[in-house]
Amino acid sequence: MKQQNLITTDKYIELLRFTTAGSVDDGKSTLIGRLLYDSKSIFQDQYDAIEEVSKRRGEEGVNFALLTDGLKAEREQGITIDVAYRYFTTPKRKFIIADTPGHIQYTRNMVTGASTANVALVLIDARQGVLEQTRRHAIIASLLQIPHLVICINKMDLVDYSQEIYDRIHDEFEAFAGKLDVHDVSFIPISALRGDNVVDRSPNMPWYEGSTLLYYLENVHIASDYNFIDCRFPVQYVVRPYTDEYHDYRGYAGRIAGGIFKKGDEVMLLPSGFTTKISKIETYDGELEEAFPPMSVTMHIEDDFDVSRGDMIVRVNNVPRQDQDVDLMICWFNERPLRENGKYLLRHTTKEARCIIREVRYRMDVNTLHRDVASKQINMNDIARITIRSTVPLFVDAYNKNRITGSVILIDEGTNETVAAGMVI
Repeated sequence: MKQQNLITTDKYIELLRFTTAGSVDDGKSTLIGRLLYDSKSIFQDQYDAIEEVSKRRGEEGVNFALLTDGLKAEREQGITIDVAYRYFTTPKRKFIIADTPGHIQYTRNMVTGASTANVALVLIDARQGVLEQTRRHAIIASLLQIPHLVICINKMDLVDYSQEIYDRIHDEFEAFAGKLDVHDVSFIPISALRGDNVVDRSPNMPWYEGSTLLYYLENVHIASDYNFIDCRFPVQYVVRPYTDEYHDYRGYAGRIAGGIFKKGDEVMLLPSGFTTKISKIETYDGELEEAFPPMSVTMHIEDDFDVSRGDMIVRVNNVPRQDQDVDLMICWFNERPLRENGKYLLRHTTKEARCIIREVRYRMDVNTLHRDVASKQINMNDIARITIRSTVPLFVDAYNKNRITGSVILIDEGTNETVAAGMVI
């Protein structure tokens, strides 16, 4: 019972991250602007500013997309180029929104915004139906193991709120989603411009009996999206104050990546393999009897062992895979193509190491899910399966088992650019 009370506290699990996806001009930025405005999450001066810009540009009404499209190039072209993050709160939940671009050449930006999301909103223009880029983003959402997919069939006002059109798009996407690794798909007919079914229920679509978008976001169950079985605690920082008041204080700070840790639990320290017990679990607000994802805590152990950044605290009988050779599914971010046998810096949880690209297995065509084994040239925005070898063993889980311990990024040591995001197979 105590654990359940902790899990429902607003401070931890009640934060929901969601991202937008879909083709160009499907209304992603407008939807977020409408959501912020109708939920009273923007200030009056912000609304006045976008209203003034809309008038100056000769637009009818207020262009809510201006709330997220802040770059000059975005406003000139009326498109989203970079990921824009927005934050808002309702009495039920806190939200972090990632507004991602729809163009093919910005696929890497979409991957960045979606990598930590609990929910993906895939927008479909009711006039256009399911497009290639819609399928592309749905496949990427599936690859990233986003737990919940909401298909927002937008611009219903431009098709006279037709149930027939909604049903046709619903059936077409549902048939396509059957090929993907997606377990929770919901459909909502909306008009982002008019506000139909965004925050308030639309009187124009009495045939739709489901929830509004905001109601869905406030009530979708996300607590079980985390892995509460496999205990994983990557050590981020060793807390050692060196003051008279805390002369013997030594704690290991980090964010819990999986499982439930309790005071008194027997744990194993990786990579040393030594076993000990948890003597205390602390947060900023005081001591806890137990902790779970995604809490940030400081752990204390009973014995004096050498534990440093990049090490991991796990359960004795439940350890991650330790390997130097790792298979990854990657999205390539950089303008320079991937170099087979190239050397890169690798970051996994709190650990940093060097690695070499041993093999490019295949490039995936994200439109058809076809594996192109013949093509070993991996360019920007490509998704591919590769094998790497790291200089030190990594403590990894499969990405579909744990999104935190199953993900890595690759960095070009010469330029310090993040060149790829990878998911452990």
